[in-house]
Amino acid sequence: MVVVLWVVTILLAAAFLGAGLMKLTQPKEKLAESGLTWVEDFSAGAVKAIGAAELLAAIGLILPAVLDIATVLVPLAALGLVLMMAGAVIVHLRRKEAPKAVPAVVLLILAAFVAWGRFGPYAF
Repeated sequence: MVVVLWVVTILLAAAFLGAGLMKLTQPKEKLAESGLTWVEDFSAGAVKAIGAAELLAAIGLILPAVLDIATVLVPLAALGLVLMMAGAVIVHLRRKEAPKAVPAVVLLILAAFVAWGRFGPYAF
């Protein structure tokens, strides 16, 4: 189970590292053109803040465990991602974009799995 947790954690970190960097480096208009239409409901600063939070969560999923320093940050980062993805699901449903909410639900479930595993039976 520890190997499964690590694989899921690495996949989550990679996904949120990419998503966070994309939101931090590209203007809001380009993000909207590329299919992230939800950015229309947020200011450019809010989109950058979401990107920064995703980037920090990606780092928080891996770095504390690898360095064996403050390993409680790993499940806390996963819990933060659960909350972020719950917000993403709500935004997509309010915009009547149910199909676009599916990836957010999958990421929410994966992050909840990591939080459960690292807070519970497979803590560091």
